[in-house]
This record gives sequence, C-alpha cells and structure tokens, in this order.
Amino acid sequence: MSAPSRQIAVAGAGIAGLAAALSFARRGFSVRIFERAGRLEEVGAGIQLSANATRILARLGLLEAVEQTAVKPRSVELRRAGSGRVIASVPLGEAATRRWGAPYLTVHRADLHNVLAGAALAHPAIALETGASVRGATFGPGGVSLTVEREGATGTVACDLAVGADGVRSALRGTGSLARPERFSGYVAWRATAAPHACGDLVPADRVSAFLHPRFHLVAYPLRRGEIVNLVAIGCMPAPSGSMAGDAGAGAARGMLPPAVISGATDEIDALAAGLDTWLPWPINEVDADAPWVEPAGLALIGDAAHAMGPYAAQGAVMAIEDAAALAAAVAARPHDLAGALRGYEATRRERVRQVARRGAFNRLVWHASGPVALGRDAVLALRRPESLAADLDWLYGYDAEAV
Repeated sequence: MSAPSRQIAVAGAGIAGLAAALSFARRGFSVRIFERAGRLEEVGAGIQLSANATRILARLGLLEAVEQTAVKPRSVELRRAGSGRVIASVPLGEAATRRWGAPYLTVHRADLHNVLAGAALAHPAIALETGASVRGATFGPGGVSLTVEREGATGTVACDLAVGADGVRSALRGTGSLARPERFSGYVAWRATAAPHACGDLVPADRVSAFLHPRFHLVAYPLRRGEIVNLVAIGCMPAPSGSMAGDAGAGAARGMLPPAVISGATDEIDALAAGLDTWLPWPINEVDADAPWVEPAGLALIGDAAHAMGPYAAQGAVMAIEDAAALAAAVAARPHDLAGALRGYEATRRERVRQVARRGAFNRLVWHASGPVALGRDAVLALRRPESLAADLDWLYGYDAEAV
C-alpha cells in the first residue's frame, strides 16, 4: 500500500462497515464509506455484545456511549421451553467483566449503530456518502477502482484497499475469485420486542433467558436500560418465498407469530407470543466461509459479506467487529505489503470464525436435543458449576482480535 494516500474505501455503513472505518481511522488511514441506502438506519432489534467486542469498542472510545442505553445482564439462563425448568446458568454481570476484561452487554442494534455512525460522522479522517451503491471493483498497478452508482449515474472511485462490509448479499463478494452465492439455512428467526410488564415473571429483567425445545428455541433479554424486552424465536422452516426471500427482514410484514413456530412451549410462552402482533420473520442466510475472503491486490470482505452464519452463538455482530479491528491491525502492521497483510488477515480470521461456527452448530444441536439426548444434556449441565460453564467460554469471550 502506498504510504502517502493510505486511502480505504468501505462498502456498507452497517455495524461492520462503521467499525472498520473507525478502526482504520484510529490507525491513521483516510476512509470513505459508501452506503446504498438514502439515509443511515439499522433494522433489527437486540444483539448481545460479549467481551471480545466490547473491548474493541472501548479502544475506539465508544464503550461508555454504548453503555448509556445497554443492559449488563447478570447471567444467561437455559430453561426447558416445555416446562420452564432452569437447566443451567452462566454468570455474567461484574463476574464477566472481571473474568474477560470487558463487559457483556445487550443492546438495541439501532442504539449501537447510532453510536458508531455518530463517531464516524464526527471523525475528520472519515467521509460518509449515502445513496451510493458499490457495484464492483477492478484492480491495477495504482490500486483499486470501485464502481459506484449514485442516482442512476455510475462513476469510479480510486483507493488503496476496498473493504466489503455490505452484508450477506455483498456486491463486492461477486468480484473475481470471491464470487459465491448466499444460501438459506433452513431456519427462520422471528423477532419482536415487548414491554417488561407483558412478559411478567416469565422473562426476568436482569438476565438472558433461553428456552430450549427440540423444534425451536426462544431467547429473551432486556434492552434500553430494561425499558423493553427483545424476543427471538428460531425454528426450522420451509424455504422462504415472496417477501421473505430477500435480505433478512427486508420487505417482510410484521404480524402474529405462527403457533407452529413454538409448538410445545408452556402456556405462559404461548400467551406472551400470542399477545404480540409485531413479530418480524428473518430468514437466516449463510455464506460459505471456506471460499476466499480477500483479493490480495486490494479487497477484503468482513462480517456477513465474508461468513454470514447462524445466530446460535450470539456472535454475528461480534465477529463483524472483530473482523474490522483485525483487518485494520493487519494492514497497519504491514503498510508496504498489502497482499501479505490481507493473506494474514484471512488465515487468522478464517480459523477463528470456524471455531465460532462450530460452537454455534454445537449449541443448535444441544439446544434442540430431544428424548434421551435432552435428558443427558440436562443431567450433565446439572453437575456443572456456573463458574465452570463460564470457563468454557474463555476462548471465545477472552479473545483479543487485535492482539492476534
């Protein structure tokens, strides 16, 4: 990379793209962000931010702002959806901060996005342009040339490195050897928010509750200082069609949760679900993480553009933030060897993401277990101390993406 310009172009101003822009700017690079939407906004509801993400937000100087609207749950509680019985509990709260060196938070996506966007807009080294769709990239001796469409007119933008942070349907993932389609996973997440009083004692306001069933699982946790509760029901569904076939949540109508999604749950869970008419179907699409993530001449994919995965380890947004920080650190460490920096980023992050994906697959198997397997799961977890369950997550939450 040529030291004088150090120009980074980022496709996408979601959580991944903004985190990348801020991570590069922190290291002295100039960044241009191109966002296809006409205005900045984030769809979705709650996300969980474990310590491997919040320590990066702290280094960006943003953790305090995020904490203003976040919740620090005291535990993750696993329960049987058919009876409500508690199976296991993993301590969080101050114990998480002491153990992993940063807090575990639940936060509304829009609130996190607002903090990242505000920091990017205020940073003198970052320029953000909305209504600008990145359509592709070409490479030459002088760097990368992005094709950008604005109001129906197409132009080019030169940069030293292009970062594809444009989601599961990334346009930059269609470039050269990176091209590969996304696929429907067979699972759909139904998302809604509720007032705490609507949840009663079913969803305690100080923890993450996961209700497990062979056909589905339901996760609930507080957002916005406990003012609302985030609900996500995930089950195996037929291939989406119509409005559900596009990007997650895009164009889909909110409405009632089909009873079949949580069939077999307790009456209390049924009543809570039936009392809400704002459920949004969110097809879970995946991207083959084994395909290339980089073009050594000057392109790197991060977040869902590189490796969209299921939500079973609650690490989707966290992996995007890790990617952003790791990519910036790799490029800054080898400013005159961009190809080497990108290959190093890809190799390191691929192994990390594979580990996380394996954990997610394990969680899905265990959470949806039935019959004797479910009984065995419950018996094993009953023998484990909460601190022992937390120790099992040291490799995940204690990870420092920038140090690696």
